[in-house]
Amino acid sequence: MNLTLKVWRQKNRNAPGHLAEYQARDIPVDASFLEMLDIVNERLIESGDDPIAFDHDCREGICGMCSLTINGKPHGGKGGVTTCQLHMREFQEGQTIVIEPFRASAFPVVKDLAVNRSAFDRIIQGGGFISVRTGSAPEANGTPIAKDVADRAFAAAACIGCGACVAACKNASAMLFVAAKVTHLNSVPQGQPERDRRVLGMVRAMDAAGFGNCTNQYECAAVCPKEIPADAIARLNRDYGTAAIKEALAG
Repeated sequence: MNLTLKVWRQKNRNAPGHLAEYQARDIPVDASFLEMLDIVNERLIESGDDPIAFDHDCREGICGMCSLTINGKPHGGKGGVTTCQLHMREFQEGQTIVIEPFRASAFPVVKDLAVNRSAFDRIIQGGGFISVRTGSAPEANGTPIAKDVADRAFAAAACIGCGACVAACKNASAMLFVAAKVTHLNSVPQGQPERDRRVLGMVRAMDAAGFGNCTNQYECAAVCPKEIPADAIARLNRDYGTAAIKEALAG
């Protein structure tokens, strides 16, 4: 298939960017979106041009690196898939595709389509851990966990930290990401000792990183490739409110 690409090109975070047009010719319909970009890059290199910079790693929908906005939608807007799982058969012959980076002040552009998402790492450092004895495998049945609790924790743990929720939100809010991490660890017994410290630390790290506030539009949940439910945000707000009251009373 033959396509026209309009790709965001930007030398670095301080340089002005622009949309550059490229022709993607003879692209296999079974190629993934990233494989299509590989083909385009090979042709750019052969012609002596600078290849398009974009993030990728596992290409199996696990790592969360493939942070592309495709025709205005993070990961292309197909439900439950990442960019690397999006295939060219989803597009039409002759279609024009606009490809941009995830846009948020907390995700500065590194080059072209690659952005710096280390703000997520700082949020995790703010409290995304549990304190347990290490060095030996725990007894599997030593800590019984109710099925509904386990299901909630597993669903939240599916978050891959790709940042699509931030890119889709008009406020560039990271609430769904933080909610997923807090819900995962706050749900299980092993996460209870740090429960209050965790939610306070992660929310404050989120605010310090420059993410916006949630206004309950739910674009985040609509584009999440792991389909994290928006009700996780309500759970985060409840946990944060409880922890903040406890902190105020203790102080």
